[in-house]
Amino acid sequence: MVDVADKLAYFQAITGLEDPDLCTEILQAHGWDLELAISSFTSSTQPSASSTVSDSDPPDSRSRTDSASASASGPITAPAPGLAWRLVTLPISVISGSLGLISGAVGLGLWAAGGVLSYSLGMIGLGSGQGGESSAGLVSVSAAASEAMDFVAEFEREYGTRGLNFVGEGFMDALQRSRNAFKLLFVYLHSPDHPDSPVFCERTLCSQALAAFVNENFVAWGGSIRASEGFKMSNSLKASRFPFCAVVMPATNQRIALLQQVEGPKSPEEMLTILQRVLEESAPVLVAARLDAEERRNNMRLREEQDAAYRAALEADQARERQRREEQERLEREAAEAERKRKEEEEARERAAREAAEKEAARARMRQEKALSLGDEPEKGPNVTQVLVRFPTGERKERRFHSTALIQAVYDYVDSLGCLEVEDYNLVSNFPRVTYGTEKRSLTLKEAGLHPQASLFVELN
Repeated sequence: MVDVADKLAYFQAITGLEDPDLCTEILQAHGWDLELAISSFTSSTQPSASSTVSDSDPPDSRSRTDSASASASGPITAPAPGLAWRLVTLPISVISGSLGLISGAVGLGLWAAGGVLSYSLGMIGLGSGQGGESSAGLVSVSAAASEAMDFVAEFEREYGTRGLNFVGEGFMDALQRSRNAFKLLFVYLHSPDHPDSPVFCERTLCSQALAAFVNENFVAWGGSIRASEGFKMSNSLKASRFPFCAVVMPATNQRIALLQQVEGPKSPEEMLTILQRVLEESAPVLVAARLDAEERRNNMRLREEQDAAYRAALEADQARERQRREEQERLEREAAEAERKRKEEEEARERAAREAAEKEAARARMRQEKALSLGDEPEKGPNVTQVLVRFPTGERKERRFHSTALIQAVYDYVDSLGCLEVEDYNLVSNFPRVTYGTEKRSLTLKEAGLHPQASLFVELN
């Protein structure tokens, strides 16, 4: 839980007040409710343009209306013309709630770091004069996203899926999404209890033409004022009438640029006209940002290509040097290699002769042992199986076995003949074709279906 010192520090960071005693008095007057104190302070120090301007007036008309309404009470400094007509400071809880940031010193500069607002806000005098600072990766917190997903689910349940494609994520994440896509953020604050909300949602927000235009050109975020983040955004945007819509884009220092807000019910045609005008006015900024990003990508690609060319040239030089050394070493090794090879070949011939002799002797012993293990060939009888064995050379051998003899005995018989130069083979019957491999050698001839007679051929592996 945020203690008193942290609340005081946050309040000073947001409001810019340096007097800690004054800040303490303001917070105490609001029961140490940080959001309420900040909202009260900002509402008393920043006039709301929407309170003096009709909902459908363009931004330049708002500035002129504000100036005209204030001329009776004294001269004021007229706001500079441009894209953003008001900067809105976001509550620290919205920033931290969506992005997991606790320090109030971390602002929205990184969302504009790509140059989205650096040009336009500088032209109209709303920029802070400081470039956005990079930050570490931001971690989404589920609370804000959960509220957004609940709103989307409720909206689709009430009005279907033919309307705006609201993103199911917190406000700050939606703002980041719009920044990455070089689009404006369309904000809809939903008041479930307002009598105009159902008609506005069904006829305006679900209008095919408006939905197609917004889905194509904006990132849409919606929130219910009954939910925490929706309520805080309604306070920040000073929503006084519902239905409430706004178009914003990232600015600097925990602030967003409010480009347009529409309060009260509007027809699809009216909304489309307003949004088209806002999109036309903001197009130069978005195009400039997109071109700037493309230029950065091209520069990065060029640097990567230059680095790759340098690495390739370096590798080629290293390869030539290696080749020179290898050639020299090869020449030095050839004499020794030739002598070593001669000795190895001589030793290999002697070793092969010994191994061949040993192998032949072992095979002869094996044939003799297997011949002895077979015993005498039984006479013909009802329990005697006649076995014919055909070899790959076409040679045939025939012998009688007891029907209870194992198939292994037939293998021993073939081995004892010495007709094969290999040891890896299988006995196979033709009709039906059955391979009597290792797993079947423990079967008797009768169990294997080879009784009373069988014709087998040798299949080399």
